[in-house]
Parts: sequence; C-alpha cells; structure tokens
Amino acid sequence: MDTILNIRNLSKNYGRIKALDNLNLEVKRGNIYGILGPNGSGKTTTLGIILSILKADSGNFEWFGGQFGSNPRKKIGAILETPNFYPYKTGIDNLKIVAKIKGIKDFDFDEVMRLVNLEHRKLSKFRTYSLGMKQRLAIAATMIGNPEVVIFDEPTNGLDPKGIAEVRHILKRVSESGRSVIMASHILDEVEKICSHVAIIKNGKLLSTGMVGELLSDNYLIEIGAFNKEKLEQFLDDFEHLNKTRFMNDYWICTVDKNTPVESISNKAFNAGLILSHYIVRKQSLEEEFLTITKN
Repeated sequence: MDTILNIRNLSKNYGRIKALDNLNLEVKRGNIYGILGPNGSGKTTTLGIILSILKADSGNFEWFGGQFGSNPRKKIGAILETPNFYPYKTGIDNLKIVAKIKGIKDFDFDEVMRLVNLEHRKLSKFRTYSLGMKQRLAIAATMIGNPEVVIFDEPTNGLDPKGIAEVRHILKRVSESGRSVIMASHILDEVEKICSHVAIIKNGKLLSTGMVGELLSDNYLIEIGAFNKEKLEQFLDDFEHLNKTRFMNDYWICTVDKNTPVESISNKAFNAGLILSHYIVRKQSLEEEFLTITKN
C-alpha cells in the first residue's frame, strides 16, 4: 500500500472565512511531505482535521487505505502546538510520562533520545534545555509507540539557525528510519531543504503539488541591474521571452524561457548602450516558484 493519506474535497469554514476550499492531497509512504503556504492559508486547519481534532464541513480523508479502521491514531505521532513538558523532570522522565499516557510499555527511550541527539542530556531537567533541545524532545515524544507517520506544524518556528539545522537533520533521520513525515510550514527554504514533496496552498485552495524538484520551473532567472534604471526597464519590457518578476537591491529579477540563450541578453544590453552593474544567471528556487504561484 503506497498511499498513507488520501484527502478528498475537504472544506472548512469559520463563519465567513473559508479556511479550506475543496482541498485534495495524496501522501505516499516514505514521503517527507511539506504543506507550504502563507500564514492563514489553511495548513494548521488541514492538520487538525486529519488528526480528528477538527471536523470538516464537507469532504473526507482516509489513513492507510482504511487498513486500521476508524482509529488509526496509534500509527501516527504529531506535534501541532508548542508541547508542554514538566520543567522539573528530566527529558527521559518526560518521555516516560508521554508513554504512560499513550499506554505504551517496554519502549526503548534511549534509542529515541539518540535519534534526536539528546542522549547526553537525557537526565537533565527540561527547564535547562535550550529552545532547540525542547523542540527535539517534542520530536522524540512523537516517536513513542513507533508510529508509521509523524506530523509537525512549523517544526522550526522560533529557532535560531543552529536549531533549525539540527531539526532539519533530525527530520531527515526520522524519514530514513522508515517513517513518513508530514510537515506544515511557511518557511520556503526549510521545505526546499527538508521535503521530497510539497503542496502549495493559499486561502484553503491547492495551487500546486508534486516533487520539490519537479515543481521548480526549468526556466532561468536573471538578476540584472544597470546604472540607467529607466533605460534598463524599457530594455527588459521590450525583450521577448523575458518577464520581470520583482525589483530588489538595485536590480531586477527576471524569468527567462529555458530556450533563450542567456548570453544574448547581456550582448543586446551592451548593443543598446546599457552599462550593467549587476548580472547573474541562475536556476529558480522554491521560494521564487512559490511567489510566482501565489502572487494573484
């Protein structure tokens, strides 16, 4: 069974606000699946519904092809909000409390602490943990009971660059251990670095979905600046197969059709009497693809 989660036509309203609008998603086994969208796009609502915390107004979803009946939660670990642990208890004692709540016995707590790089601090009190360590302990808590799927809502939110890198590495290790990962995030760079697949949503609607690499356009991006900005703008407007996307730091970022020889742009700029102050050719990132998809 390849499909672990099938979401069909989910809709959810909060009064006049349409949080989800006929959302359809399919998550395959082994995916690190990112649900990407701006704040208020419906990410957390989606996770709340598939975890049976919220009720959809219409549509449905199915875990594991119905293999585990109407109660598949024992196969799923999740963090939706900042987790609450006892500050005066050690990391491993907090995990034992989670296990007791879940009704799980004979669990290898040392192994899961190793997975999240906290084995050396397992006997330290939770209140002595850094924010990144607290988030890693929360990830460890989702692993109790050996779930097949783990779900995270904004797992790197509020962390410094070191903490973000640690969480990114751990989520990849979780996936490599044979589990599927579903994460919601508005941080494009993290989705691009962590996820194998992504769904882009806005205002509760699915705008695009697929493998991260396939979602990226084959077109080139060109950063181009000139000392005469007005003349440059006119030049770019007249250039066929080139589209200005946004202006930043004294240069334009433009998309160029993949079949257009990029060297012809600088040559034509020179022939037009433009003195370029900035010229870089590169491939499009997920962030830029996201901005293109969600700009309307």
